[in-house]
Amino acid sequence: MNNQIIKKPTVIKLCTLSSATIYRLIKKGESSKQIKLAERSSGWLLSEVE
Repeated sequence: MNNQIIKKPTVIKLCTLSSATIYRLIKKGESSKQIKLAERSSGWLLSEVE
């Protein structure tokens, strides 16, 4: 299991979805939520995105 954390540009590249679509899917519960890394920084687990 890969616990590497990736940032939004990489998520967009891997999923070929826009930011708005990714956040819409998160709100609906159809996508994994981001992990808060710092006050103004978030990321996603690579294993969940794949």
